[in-house]
Amino acid sequence: MLEPNTRWVMRRVDEGAVRKLAEQLQIAPLVARILAGRGITDAENARSFLFSDGIFYDPFLLPDMEKSVERIRRAVRDGEKIMIYGDYDADGVTSTYCLLKTLKTLGADVQYYIPDRLLEGYGPNEKAFRRFKEEGIRLIITVDNGISALHEAKVAKESGMDLIITDHHELKDELPDAYGIIHPKRKDSKYPFKDLAGVGVSFKLSSALLGKTPSELLPYVAIGTIADLVPLTGENRWIVKKGIPLLKETKDIGLSALIKNASLDMHQIDENGIAFALAPRLNAPGRLGSANLAVELFLTKDPGTADELAGELNRINQERQDLVNRITGEAVEQAERLFRERDDKVLVVGDPDWHPGVIGIVASKLVEKFYKPAVVLFYDEENGTAKGSARSIHGFNIYENLAECADLLLHFGGHPMAAGMVLRLEDVDELRSRLNRLADQQLTEEDFTPLTEYDCRASLQEITLDAVEQLEKLAPFGTGNPKPKILVEDVRLSNCRKVGADENHLKTVLQKDPALLEGIGFDMGPFADHISPLARASVIGELGINEWNSTRKPQIYIKDIAVNEWQLFDCRGNKNLPLWLAKVPEENRKIIVFRETTLAYIRERLNPDAVTNVFSDAEAESAVLDGQNVVLLDLPPTKNRLVKLVQGKRVSRIYAHFYQERDHFFDTVPEREHFKWYYAFLLKNESFDIGRHGRDLAKYRGWTERTVHFMTRVFLELGFIEMEKGIVSVNRSAKKRDLSESAAYRELREHVELEKELLFSTAEQLKNWFDRLLNMSKIGEEKIWI
Repeated sequence: MLEPNTRWVMRRVDEGAVRKLAEQLQIAPLVARILAGRGITDAENARSFLFSDGIFYDPFLLPDMEKSVERIRRAVRDGEKIMIYGDYDADGVTSTYCLLKTLKTLGADVQYYIPDRLLEGYGPNEKAFRRFKEEGIRLIITVDNGISALHEAKVAKESGMDLIITDHHELKDELPDAYGIIHPKRKDSKYPFKDLAGVGVSFKLSSALLGKTPSELLPYVAIGTIADLVPLTGENRWIVKKGIPLLKETKDIGLSALIKNASLDMHQIDENGIAFALAPRLNAPGRLGSANLAVELFLTKDPGTADELAGELNRINQERQDLVNRITGEAVEQAERLFRERDDKVLVVGDPDWHPGVIGIVASKLVEKFYKPAVVLFYDEENGTAKGSARSIHGFNIYENLAECADLLLHFGGHPMAAGMVLRLEDVDELRSRLNRLADQQLTEEDFTPLTEYDCRASLQEITLDAVEQLEKLAPFGTGNPKPKILVEDVRLSNCRKVGADENHLKTVLQKDPALLEGIGFDMGPFADHISPLARASVIGELGINEWNSTRKPQIYIKDIAVNEWQLFDCRGNKNLPLWLAKVPEENRKIIVFRETTLAYIRERLNPDAVTNVFSDAEAESAVLDGQNVVLLDLPPTKNRLVKLVQGKRVSRIYAHFYQERDHFFDTVPEREHFKWYYAFLLKNESFDIGRHGRDLAKYRGWTERTVHFMTRVFLELGFIEMEKGIVSVNRSAKKRDLSESAAYRELREHVELEKELLFSTAEQLKNWFDRLLNMSKIGEEKIWI
C-alpha cells in the first residue's frame, strides 16, 4: 500500500457530451473529456475556447462608466489636477500604471499615489485625502481599491473633490458615496463578466477613455491579472491569451529590464514565468517599502535607470524571501507548540517582530504545511492592535467566518480563501476561540486532507503527442482554469529512481503493455523508496511534452501517487541492513525474526527490542499483521511457519530479506544418484574410515566433506550402515527403505525447497506466492506452491 498525499476528486463528466465534442470538433477524446468536465459542452463554445482569441466586452456596460468617462474628460479639458490612488501589490501597481499612461496620453495633469503598507495600510485614508485637497487635487480615481472607503468618500465630498472608484474586491451592503463606482459585481451591473482583476477594471476605463482597446497595455494587464489570482476564465483568459504574445515582443524599456533581471527568456515567457518570476518582484517593494519603485520602472525611458530599478526589485525580492523563510520557521514552531497545548482546527499565531508586509505569504506557507486555515498576525504593541492575514482551505470560507466575528474586528475584508483584518491585541485569544468553534461546526476530519481535483481518467494509449498538443490549446492556465490533471490507473512504475543534485525528484516510466509514458515528479524523490517495481500504481499528473535532441514525446508531471494493493519489496541479498531498513516507514513497521540465532546477527545493527520474535507456529499464527509494513528479516525454519504467519492477513507491505548464516546446507546438495554411488562404494569397500578418508572421497567426487557426512547420517538413520569409532560398515541385513524415511533427509529436502521458493525465485514469483497466501483465508500446508 501507499497512501496518496491528498484526497482525489474527479470532475463530473457527461460522456455523451464528450463523444459529441470529439466528433464535431475532431479533437482527441481526452481533450473533449476535459472540456466537458469544465462545463464546456457546447461545440461552438468549445471551438471558441480552443481556437479563438476571444472578444473584449464593451466597457460602457460597466456601471457608472459613462458618467465617469465624461467627468475625467472634463478634468483633462479643464486642466484639473487628477490623482490616481493605487495599491501596493502587483495588481495595484499595474492598475496604476495603465490608467496613468492613458491619462498622460490624453494630456491630463495627473499624479499617482500608492499608500505605504506599514504606515497607512490598505485602501484610501483620510490623511492622504486631506493632503490631496491642499495640493489642489480636484479628482481622485482609485484603482484596485476603494469599495470599502465609506468614510474617505465622505471626506472627499466634504472637501470638494470628486471621487471615482474602480475596484473588484468583495462588495458590502453599503457602498461609498462617490461620484462614480466602476465595479463589475455591482448589483446593477450589466457587464457580462464579473471576475476582472483590479487592472482589468482599470483597463476597461482606459479603453473607454481612448475609444479603443489599447493593446500596448495588455502585457501589463496580463501580469496584474495573473498576479492577483483571479479566475483565468472568460475575459480574463482573453486578456492573458492576448497579453502574453505581446509581452514576448515588448519594446517597453521597464518591462524588458524586469524580464532580463528575472533571468527569463523573453520569447518563452508564459503564465508560469509571470506568476513565479515577474509578479513576486512587483509585489516585493510594496511589502517591504514603497511600491512606487515598480511604477517608476514602468515609466522610465532610460535603459540604465530601468536596469538599476529592476536590479533593486531583485534585491528587495531576495530580502523578502529571506524574511519569509525566517518568519515561517518561527510561525511553524509556534503552531506546533499550540498543537501540543490544544488541537486547534484554525491556526492563529502572531509576534511583534514579524514583518506585516509578508505575513500573508507566511499564512499560505502554514496552510501548505498543516493544511488548516491559518491567521498570521503582526502585534503592533505601540498601538495595541494586531494586523493579520488569513488563508484558508476548501470547506471553510474565511471571509464569512470573519464576518461572524465582526464585533472583534476593527477592519476586515477579503475572499473565501484569503482575508485581511485588524483587531485589538486583547481580542486575539477570543478570535482564535471563535474561529475554532466555527471550524468545529463546519469541518470534518476529511476536510483536513488536501484536495486534488482531477479532470478525468486516461489510459496510456490515449496520451499521445497529438492529444497533448491539443491540450495546450486550453492555455493560459491559472486560477479557475488550472492545467488539466489526469488519473492513470493500474500501471507499473518501472525504473523508479531519485534524480537531481539532492535526489529530491522522482523519475520513472509508467508502463502498461505495450504503452509507455515517461514521468517526472518534482520534490517527490522520497516516493522512490516506497514503490515496488511489482506494484500496480495510480498516478495523478499534468501532461506535457519533453523535447530532447529534436525528439518530442509526451510525459507526465506527477503530482501524487497511490498504491491500493499490498507491496513486496525484494531485499534479499541486501547486506546493508541499517541502510535499507531505514527506508521502511517506522509507523506500522513490524520486524519479524524466526530464529534465535539471528538475534546475534542483528545485535550490532538493530535494537533487538524493535523486533517481534516468532519462534513457534503458535506465535506465527497469533501475530497481528493487518495494516503493517512487515519485515521478514530471516529465513523461517519451515515453510509452515511462514504460512501460519501471513495467510489470510491484510498486510500493507512485505520486505523480504530472508537472512541465513549460510546460503544453504551444501555446496553440492546430494541427490538420489549421489546416495546410490556412495552406497555402492561402501558395499565394494566393506568398511570405510570416514574420519581419515572422508575429505579425500569428497575431493575425488567434487563434493564437500559436509555432503559425505550428511549421506552417512542418512544411511545410519535408515539402518543401512553401522559406524564405530569413525569406521563405516554396511549392514547387509538391512531392509530396503526410501530415503524420505530419514528425518535428516526430509529436513534437507524441505529446506532446499524453502530456499528454492523464498531465496532463488524471482521477485515476481515470490510476489505471486505471497498473493496466494494473503488472498486465501485457509490454505492447506501441502498446497503451497510457486
